[in-house]
Amino acid sequence: MSASKWETDEEIQFFREYLRIPSVHPNPNYEPCLEFLKRQAKQLELPIRVYYPVNEQNPVVVLTWQGLQPELPSVLLNSHMDVVPVFPENWTHPPFGADIDQEGRIFARGTQDMKCVGMQYLAAIRALKRSGATFKRTIHISFVADEEMGGKLGMRPFVHTDDFRALNVGFGLDEGLASPTAEYPVFYAERSVWRVYFHISGTSGHGSLLLPNTAGEKLNYIVGKMMAYRKVQVQRLENNPELCIGDVTTINLTKVEGGVQSNVVPPLLMVCFDCRLALDVDHEEFEATLQKWCAEAGGGIELTYEQKQPRVLPTPIDQSNRFWVAFKGATDNLGLSIKPQIFTGGTDSRYLRQVGIPALGFSPMNNTPVLLHDHDEFLRADTYLRGVQIYQKIISNVANVECDCV
Repeated sequence: MSASKWETDEEIQFFREYLRIPSVHPNPNYEPCLEFLKRQAKQLELPIRVYYPVNEQNPVVVLTWQGLQPELPSVLLNSHMDVVPVFPENWTHPPFGADIDQEGRIFARGTQDMKCVGMQYLAAIRALKRSGATFKRTIHISFVADEEMGGKLGMRPFVHTDDFRALNVGFGLDEGLASPTAEYPVFYAERSVWRVYFHISGTSGHGSLLLPNTAGEKLNYIVGKMMAYRKVQVQRLENNPELCIGDVTTINLTKVEGGVQSNVVPPLLMVCFDCRLALDVDHEEFEATLQKWCAEAGGGIELTYEQKQPRVLPTPIDQSNRFWVAFKGATDNLGLSIKPQIFTGGTDSRYLRQVGIPALGFSPMNNTPVLLHDHDEFLRADTYLRGVQIYQKIISNVANVECDCV
């Protein structure tokens, strides 16, 4: 289909309009997003509310379609408005131009991560309302700020507010990932992010000496232990083709700092590791192991954490979770091949799970290269519209889940 054909498609044009808003870090301006979403709410004839869990620069926008039984726990369709930085010189199309080429590929930051999903929710709701559909459960469609920076100004504080509790959320959908194959990944859990800093003290002196107990010796010991742990995880992946990256613990050295000058043995060095703890890791045991290595290295090492997330229970993906049954029923009905997985990175769905709300991460983008945070991020128009149809079925199923009250 030629690019001109897509110019007449209403949903493609709404999507492109949203993509053209440069809500980009490090200083995103969400005001144009708010104005766009207010227009969408008016067109959909849905009430809209804006919350500010931290400050007025970081809003949470919620559109609501009330169900026939509003006392039932609601369904939350969540997405984020912010996108990561771009380097225009590395793009073949303007990063916020939303150009469509002759193959129907829409190029813009956010096409995959994740303005696509937010607009697919609204497109699916628009189609369902036009069809005259009604549902038992209330549906909230949320657009949040700051997800790309960890959600500290968005969903993370929002779930602890009275405003959020008033939404009475019983189940959430959030972002997933594109898939280069015909299969659709569905994410039911996330690993715990720990950013660990080793502040290593040692004997200082002249570089011509062989001083005992130096910071450099201790750093070498710590790095060796962490890299040995990492190697075990690499071998687990290599030896078991059934495992995905989310099933193992990842360890990566990300920062090293210290030193005074080239001929002085420094009194202090710092090394930082990004650790993503798998669901099978006991957090207390892992931290005890880190402390043990610090003692074995010679002591004088302080541990601090930039992030130290708790273990969060995964969302059940069995008959005990009626929302999973409804979700799976929709994908089966559509003939989709899905693969439940643990997410490799972090999304706002972890904050829903932390407060006991089952949540799934899903982005209907199969046969699509994974380009989130990459140059020339794109999504095919036909893939986008197929995703709208998929969401219509999923939303219909999960919003009609019967009350599990006895």
